[in-house]
Amino acid sequence: MLDELKPKYIRIAATWSETEEQDGVFTTEDVDWQMDEASKRNVKVILVVGQKAPRWPECHVPQWTKILDENVYRNKLFNYVRFVVERYKNNKALELWQVENEPFIKFAFGECSHYRDQLVTGEIAFVKELDPVHKTIVTDSGELSTWGKAVHAGDLFGTTLYRVVRTPRGYLWSYDWLPAAFYRIKAGLWGRKLNEMYVVELQAEPWFTDTDPTNTPITEQEKTMNPDRLKNHIEYVQRIGVSRAYLWGVEWWYWMKEKQNDSRYWNIVKGVINKGN
Repeated sequence: MLDELKPKYIRIAATWSETEEQDGVFTTEDVDWQMDEASKRNVKVILVVGQKAPRWPECHVPQWTKILDENVYRNKLFNYVRFVVERYKNNKALELWQVENEPFIKFAFGECSHYRDQLVTGEIAFVKELDPVHKTIVTDSGELSTWGKAVHAGDLFGTTLYRVVRTPRGYLWSYDWLPAAFYRIKAGLWGRKLNEMYVVELQAEPWFTDTDPTNTPITEQEKTMNPDRLKNHIEYVQRIGVSRAYLWGVEWWYWMKEKQNDSRYWNIVKGVINKGN
């Protein structure tokens, strides 16, 4: 991705479940490597820290925390946050801290039974205290939230943006009827300037429910992502007017290129990045 697509900005996560799989034992090799590779190429990173992070199962809380009472859980969470912030705050690649991922959504999604949303405000303040140099960004769902709690919780605001999804029962639901102005108006109503708002997750891969790319026919995958739809999604987010958008789907584009001999998605994104968009 870094060498062929040459992005200027990426987002990665130091998930709690991987960073501290065992209580008090911290593992950083993967994130260290990613941050160092980004640094070598002058790529700037949004680094996600917290209980929730991008990617299924949405919440990435270690199994060992599930027996802890509330006070001990909070202390363990903040200890992990402290470790991550102290380790990476001086890394050349770091640009922003994303604290949690869509932390205020009020519906069941993912495996999040032990997630404590009441700790989020304290987490944000703690990150800012530990690292007053780098700004924070807090995210929310573009279509399934009012943004009320998240839009001013951090220094910057990030929204996800999905145009076609599958319900848990597998039915397709499209947001193609929603105009780009919807996001501009929504931001304006909350007093958020577009230069203070990013699309942190723009849909650029198929939507899967109980399947994955290896056991889903390509024709079925193309119902929720195909080259024309990818181009339309990119053009759509450009019409919104935000200064930056992060595309979600690089592993899938690479899988299509390497395993399905289909480089269309990889090349579309490469062309957009090369144009400086």
